[in-house]
Amino acid sequence: YCAMASGFSAGEAVARAPQEPTVPSLDLARVALLKGHGVTLEAIEPMGAKVAGLDLKGPEPPAAVLEALQAEMAARGFLVFSGQGVLSGDEQCKASELWGGRQMHSTHGVHPKAPNEHIFRLSNDPDVGINGVGPQWHNDGSFEVGVFSHVGYHIIRVPEKKGDTCFAHLGAAFDALPRATQEFWFRLVSVNATSGVLHPMVHDHLITGRRSVYLHLGMTGGVLEKIGEDQFRLLGEDELQKLFHSYNDLLNNGLPENGGNYAISYQYQEGDCIFIDNLALAHKASPQAHFDAKEQGLRILHRTTVKAMKPFLPGFNLPATATQELLNDAQQISKGKGVFVAGGLGFRWDSTIRMQN
Repeated sequence: YCAMASGFSAGEAVARAPQEPTVPSLDLARVALLKGHGVTLEAIEPMGAKVAGLDLKGPEPPAAVLEALQAEMAARGFLVFSGQGVLSGDEQCKASELWGGRQMHSTHGVHPKAPNEHIFRLSNDPDVGINGVGPQWHNDGSFEVGVFSHVGYHIIRVPEKKGDTCFAHLGAAFDALPRATQEFWFRLVSVNATSGVLHPMVHDHLITGRRSVYLHLGMTGGVLEKIGEDQFRLLGEDELQKLFHSYNDLLNNGLPENGGNYAISYQYQEGDCIFIDNLALAHKASPQAHFDAKEQGLRILHRTTVKAMKPFLPGFNLPATATQELLNDAQQISKGKGVFVAGGLGFRWDSTIRMQN
């Protein structure tokens, strides 16, 4: 993914906003093409789609099928390949490499019970898998210049009670913003707390071209604002808290239970294997996903991450990774009031919530 932020202007942002937030309907031409290959798509409301007639354990589908599925993934955020049974670690990796950069990019810790090094094994029982990961909205691989293109989630054990993953459509979320907020966020660039990598807060999606928002709520150390020709300042503490809370509220407001139409809490079914476009949507684990297995039932989820198609660059003629000189200059322009918290979880925007990567 390559952000085009450096080519934008405030006038462009005004011209395209505001709009009613919508997730596009299934593309009828792609639906027909897939049907001709025995693959059917059924929309999940308000976002995502369910795929039937494609066995992920089988041979690689034709290129036209993969292109159509990847395009729907980009447009509606995620696809659920239902009825897959339990994929082996190698089978899930093979299915993951159908998308995006078509190569595994694995940076996680490996649980002793993971079937291979590419499977991030998650569970609400620490003896079975890694517990407590991802309770806040985020995109996987935000510490990389090339943020993961796609992410796979294969449910191995569905808990007796809920253990959902929440997804929010980032193009529709941008459309839901007031015009003034769109213009402000357009000027912002996040600084990753662990790597210093820079990413735009507003970008045009590589596949769909849809203007979308982006921010990791659990690994951002600070945020730069472009204020002049090659000049940037660091946001202060109060500004960061307001920004992070606004982003969190924006995505939460997309859930139907909050009156929205651009987010979903997806309840896994036996045999589900989900693939998401990692820059078309943000995700987080539901609170129930981390509840004790003795109360909730055992939950086991296998995650895989796929190499970027292109670098996800900040634009504005900025480097891919912040230099000390850049941060020093931004702090000076901020008159010493700017904030950058290096390492770990980065800036703690709410002391009352749990954060874990």
